[in-house]
Amino acid sequence: MTTDAIAVLNAGSSSLKFSVFTARIFRPLFHGQIEGIGTAPRLKVANVRGEVLLDQRWSGDEGFDHEAALAHLLKIMPQFLHRIEVVAVGHRIVHGGMAFQAPVVLTPAVVEQLAELVPLAPLHQPHNLAPVRALMKLAPGVPQVGCFDTAFHTHAPEVSQRFALPREFHHAGVQRYGFHGLSYEYIASRLPQVDRHAAKGRTVVLHLGNGASMCALQQGRSVASTMGFTALDGLPMGTRCGNIDPGVLLWLMDERGLDARQIETLLYKESGLLGVSGLSSDMRTLLASDHAAAREAIDLYVYRIQRELGSLAAALGGLDSLVFTAGIGEHASAIRARICHDAAWLGVTLDEAANTHGPAEPGQPHRISRPDSRVSVWVIPTNEELMIARHTRLRVPDFRQQGSEHLIQPVAATSA
Repeated sequence: MTTDAIAVLNAGSSSLKFSVFTARIFRPLFHGQIEGIGTAPRLKVANVRGEVLLDQRWSGDEGFDHEAALAHLLKIMPQFLHRIEVVAVGHRIVHGGMAFQAPVVLTPAVVEQLAELVPLAPLHQPHNLAPVRALMKLAPGVPQVGCFDTAFHTHAPEVSQRFALPREFHHAGVQRYGFHGLSYEYIASRLPQVDRHAAKGRTVVLHLGNGASMCALQQGRSVASTMGFTALDGLPMGTRCGNIDPGVLLWLMDERGLDARQIETLLYKESGLLGVSGLSSDMRTLLASDHAAAREAIDLYVYRIQRELGSLAAALGGLDSLVFTAGIGEHASAIRARICHDAAWLGVTLDEAANTHGPAEPGQPHRISRPDSRVSVWVIPTNEELMIARHTRLRVPDFRQQGSEHLIQPVAATSA
């Protein structure tokens, strides 16, 4: 007997992250990534205990693009599978636009529709679609499912999705979409087991990573988000500016002579923590630095979070819980402490020891507010890959009856 499995792919501009889950109970099998695509690629594969199974490098002159990375991944993956058949693939796709409000089976026609949204997510969308196209060539019979970061926010109140522009632009798709929806959806699914009061009430989730946003949840549903039409809006991020007066863009065009592409590069790649500090986009580097500019970047980051927290609490009509997640949210206790101290006016009382020392069991949710805090505060590790695996399973319910071909054939017991 063999076991069906689902592979999850999350492609960036120079990386391809992957995870493999069993298809029935979503037990993780292994994960890894190929980073440095286009420069000096490196592949690392690890099991669920974090033990490295493979660490492989290439020189930068071998023409290693996303398709080559995926082809190599398909070639080496069988050695990590024993009586396991990968029979479907789920993809993280940042922008679903107005047309895609739920995960969907990917076809060439759907991919072309999604490619039209590249201007709304130029850092992400082209690279999200690259492995989809590559797999359609390498394994055309394998079902693929696209899962969208915008989908979770599609049922937010319409007033929260509008810009104050003429109506024709709203109907043409110029509206607030919100992003990081797969992360927020996972947190919403975990809250009932972690804090039932928070799950039924008013929660603000802070997804703080290289990309950062915040989302207001009412009974687990998105009510408002800091991100809008594109993934530029809201908080300062690693290299993205966050919220900016549109008049600044007019000034850049009129006074500095920048065209659309130059402005795009400035806002997406040269701003945020990197632009303000002049040192790094990595919060770990800034926290360890003695430079005044590093402190200024951190101060601005925390200040903008506090401003947005007040806005989201107002949208909810109060606040019952805060949840920190993603790289900075899960690991930067100093940033969490500053945010919580600034949120004392909302009823947050931080447990300094719990915040500093973390959970008793690594990787598990843990409360960092004191028992008498009116607003509970949690750190909950996100798991976007698991959400994608679940959605893929629902969209491709019976692999064997459909007769889909297997992406990766199992390794026989004698050849393991």
